[in-house]
Order: sequence, then C-alpha cells, then structure tokens
Amino acid sequence: MNRSLPLLALSLALTGHASAQERPSQLVDPFVGTLADFGQLTPAAVAPFGMVQLGPDTAPANHAGYDHAATTLLGFSHTRGVGVGCGGAGGDLMVSLRYADRAGRSLIDKAGESASAGIYRVRYDDGIAAELTATRGAGVIRLTLPRAGAVTLAIDPRHSYSKRLSASWTRRSSDGLRAELIAGSVCDVGAYRLFSDTAITLNGRPLRQTLSIGAGDVAQLSLTARPGDVVEVRTGLSSVDGDGAALVRRRELGSRAFSVIAAATASAWDRELGRVQPQGPRDQRALFFTSLYRVLQTPVAIDDPDRRHRDNDGSIARSPAGQTRYASWSLWDNYRTQLPLLALLQPQRGNDLARSLEVLYARTKPQWATKTEPFISVRTEHAGIALLDLRRKGFAAFDAPATLAGMIADSATLQRETPDQQIEAAYDDWAVAQLAADLGRRDVAADFTTRALDYRPMWRSVFETPGADGDTVKARGLYQGTLWQYRWAPVFDLDWMAKTVGRDRFVDQLHHFFDAGLFNMTNEPDIHVPWLFAALGKPQPTATLVHTILTKPIEHPYTNAGKLPVPFVGPSFQLAPQGFADGMDDDAGAMTAWYVFASLGLYPLVPGEPWYLVSTPAFATTRIDMGGGRTLTIRRAGPAAGTPVSATLDGNSLADFRVTHAALVRGGELVVTTR
Repeated sequence: MNRSLPLLALSLALTGHASAQERPSQLVDPFVGTLADFGQLTPAAVAPFGMVQLGPDTAPANHAGYDHAATTLLGFSHTRGVGVGCGGAGGDLMVSLRYADRAGRSLIDKAGESASAGIYRVRYDDGIAAELTATRGAGVIRLTLPRAGAVTLAIDPRHSYSKRLSASWTRRSSDGLRAELIAGSVCDVGAYRLFSDTAITLNGRPLRQTLSIGAGDVAQLSLTARPGDVVEVRTGLSSVDGDGAALVRRRELGSRAFSVIAAATASAWDRELGRVQPQGPRDQRALFFTSLYRVLQTPVAIDDPDRRHRDNDGSIARSPAGQTRYASWSLWDNYRTQLPLLALLQPQRGNDLARSLEVLYARTKPQWATKTEPFISVRTEHAGIALLDLRRKGFAAFDAPATLAGMIADSATLQRETPDQQIEAAYDDWAVAQLAADLGRRDVAADFTTRALDYRPMWRSVFETPGADGDTVKARGLYQGTLWQYRWAPVFDLDWMAKTVGRDRFVDQLHHFFDAGLFNMTNEPDIHVPWLFAALGKPQPTATLVHTILTKPIEHPYTNAGKLPVPFVGPSFQLAPQGFADGMDDDAGAMTAWYVFASLGLYPLVPGEPWYLVSTPAFATTRIDMGGGRTLTIRRAGPAAGTPVSATLDGNSLADFRVTHAALVRGGELVVTTR
C-alpha cells in the first residue's frame, strides 16, 4: 500500500544561501499568496499586529483588494483582512493621485513594483512613484511626480470590499481631514466603525486648503505640480473618535521622514521575526519568515496612544498602563494553529491576548462579528478553547471564573443541528469542563464532561463508517468539508475514537484517507490529520506526510463548494505569488502557522492541552528566543526526509514524541534523530 500523498516527482527547489548581513525583514516576500485565489493576501505595508494595512487596490482583485496579475491600479487603501474569505473586508479610505490630462485606466508598471516587510512601492501612469509604509495605527503614502502639470488627489471614503454602511466627512481641511466610516465586516456579518485623521503635504509643507466633496462623497484636492514634487498623505486610524485618530497620526508619525518611519517598521519586524533563527537555504528561510510575517499580523492592537479603544459592544474603554487590547478575530480558522503559535513564539503578548478574548465573554457573545466591532472581525467560535489553552500555558492574567460563566452561557447558544456542529459544540463543552475542573468546580466539570461526550453516538452512526456520501463536500449540511474530513475532528477524544474503532484499524483508516486522496490541505477541518499517526505511536507516516506537504507538489481536489473533476496539482506552500494551493485562503494566519509549526517539527494537536507532537524539523537547526534569557534550540540529526527514530529534550528521551509547553519555554535543546 502506498503510504504517501499522491504527488508529482518534482520537489520544490530550495537554492542559494544568504549573506550573514541579511535580516529577517529582508527575506520576507509580501507578494507570496497575492495571485488570484492562491492565499487571498496582499503586499500592503503593515507593522506587527497593526491595524493599518496600507496597500494597492487593483482591478481585478482578490479578497484583499489586489491581484498580482492585475495591471490596473484604482488607488491605495488603509485596511484589509489577512487572507480571509467571502468577499473580504476593509479597503477603507482609498487614495488616488492622477494628472488631470490622464484618461482611462491607471496602468501599473509591474517592473517597478516591489515590497518588503513594512513597505510597498510601485510606479504607475508613466512615472508617478508611490511608496507606502505603516505603523500600528497610521500610514504614509508618498507620491513623487515625474513632470509638471495639474494633478488631482482624491480620497474615497465609500470604497470597501464589503457593504459600505456609512461614510461622512467631519472635517475637510488638508491639515486635518477627518472621516467616520462604518462598513460590513467579513461576509457582511456584523459591522465595524473607524475614524480617520489625514494630513496632506506638498514637499513637506502643509497645504492649508479645504478639500471639495464630489460625487460619491469623494474628497478632492487640485494641485499644480513641478517635476519632482512630492505629495504625502499621512493618516491615523482610531476605533474611538476623530481626536483619537489625530493623536495616532501625531504620535506614530509626527514629522518624521518617510524613510525613518519605514526603517522603524522594518526594525520592528526584525525584532519579532528574529526571535526565531532557522539555519538553511535562503529560499527555505525566506518562505519560513514570509509565513511567520503573516502569522504576526493578527489579531490587531487597537489602543490609541492614550490607551482608549472601543470594545465589540460599541462602548469605549481604556486599557490599564502596560496592557494592550487586541481585536479582529477569526477563531474558527486559527484557534487550531495561529493562536497556539503566538503562545509559543510571542509570550510577551500572551496575557494581553487572553484578556482581550476574555472581554468577548463579558457580554453575550455571538459566534460571528457584532454590529459594533472596533475593527474588521470574522468569527469568535472556540474562544473558550483558546482561553483554556492560554491559561494552561501560563497566561492566567484574566478572570477565569467570570470567563467560565460566560462559556457556560455561550454553550446554550451553540448550533448542534449538523454532524460537524455537534462535534464543534462538543469541543467547546469539553473546554468548559476542563476549565471548571482546573478551577475546582467539580459539579460543572462533571456536567459538561457528560455534555461533551454526548456526540459519541452520532459519531458512531455517521463517521465511524462513512457511507456513499462520505466524500461529498457539504453532505448532511457540513460546513466546507466532507464526512471523511470531519471524521477526525474530535481531537479532544482521540483515545476513545481509536479504542472504539480498534487502534490498528484506525491507523489503517488513516492510511486509506491519504492513499485515496480524501485529505484536503486547503481548509482547516482536517489539517491536523497528518499528525494523528504520531499521536497514535506511528511517527514515521507523520514525518513523511508533513515533509511531502512542505516540499512537494500534491493533488488538491477540493474547494469549499465541492470536489474538482480534475484536481489542482501543485505545492501547498511556495515562495511565489501563487504561494498557496488553488482555493487555499491563509485565513488570518491559520495556514501559515501550520507551515511554521511543521517547519519547526512541532504541532499543537489538541488546543486546550499544553503539549505538542514532535516530528522531523525542516531545518537542521533553529534557535528560538523564549524570553527571559532562555533559548530553545531545535536540531535535526539526520536527513529531512528520513525516518524519525528518537526525540530528546536536553538528553531526556521523549518516548511518545510529545513535549510539554512548559518544557519548551524553559529552553534547552530538542533533538530529533532521523535515519
């Protein structure tokens, strides 16, 4: 029996080595995943965990407003989601500048387009040079004009990737242009509100003019340019009010030169990315850092410099000194991978992430975005699992008893009609039981353990032996998956599933799942399944599958809507604009976090339980700064495509190829030996 994924004979070429001077930010390629439906990403300038994603809008476009193949430029807008689905969300406050004598489409000079961590550059309209950079809550558009002539600067407050609900100018001065914007969030479920404050300069000098308001509420400013003139548009965003947006602009940008702001953002990326130091070929490290770059863009820090922010019920609050409020959730997608990766690689943010999630339970929490979000958000299912996971990994600076009460109330609202909904609700109830047990609430723990395991008869009747519709996407009301793909979802109850089926038969069924091409790497429901072999004491199939997914073209037969008559064949991840398999959205870092974990040779199989499966690392050596002067070194002794024969941490055997979070954060050397 073939024990590997269907694949082509060729693997990804990983060639070249970087100089010792190359920084992580220089290895990031923001164009990865920006072509059509291969990631839904954008080359927008962004800071770590930044609200502002300042980037180009093209026609045609993906869900983030851009398509790498497009040659028509619409303008530059300030917000977008990170690889989210539906029609995306964002596109707020689109800025464009054109010569008055230009008509027709604004054409991009693709040869003059470039991007790196925190900066985007392009030439268009026969020579206008646009440079974009961003801080946490502000952005700068620098436009250099190649020739003399009349130009028109236009700022469109109604541009949006979702439904524009409201847009109004509250001030029209070029020194403090202000808008209040409300738009539908992702999938037009719920809404978010933003406030902006913009200053426009010519050659570094304020213009002190009043903008006119034209059709569609577009604000316009006419200028007479000389060759080499530079127009800058500097904008601050706030979830609170116009004064907050002005404070963001003054504090985060001030009068600093564009180059200084861009360099500071690149340095911020170097600090965050540089906590992880893999050693290997340049292209391999570039794809790793590019993936980690996406992971570290969400959720976003929404506090103004005076620490004010808007909560998702519309109320205004102020974070205590030294704390940060995060928003912009897509938890159904990324609770499995991205949030656990932040807990491991960004421990300084762990408690703030937990407190930010806790607030969701302070009021009745819907499963999708509210109508009063502070920023673009998607969905908040499984927030309780994420909080349990954070708490058990040492991030306990939130009100756990109050959160438990909120999780109990939330359980009563969960959908349980379809088979996948019953499994997902069971996982949430399991998290309630686990947190209750940790808090000494034995009555609640017993009650919710019973509730969590109520899914088992359904699993046996529907999933134990999938029927004729087992490979049908959306069969029996499933969400974006098949019965075979959701079959393995109750990871919190893996031992029961294996015992019920019989461990050997269960392993054989896993092999069948991959050999028959039933696996889908392009969506979240089954992305953990390659790791189940290792969890069942079979590390070699996991290592082979993960290495194949990381490095080789494979068949991708599924879309969210159905199964392709001819599978797409290609890499799941690659260093190219077509950076993902066809139809794979990054989903707020969910997929890129999978890539990072797999490259490290670790996987958080059961969010809520503080341990990781260990497999073959993609790099020979990776060093991770765990904070507090502690360093974790992950080393592979043997070939990347070899069979793992042992794993040790500081010389102590990990006989079951598992390691606890607490052991990793203490630092030391994790060695995986292959042959």
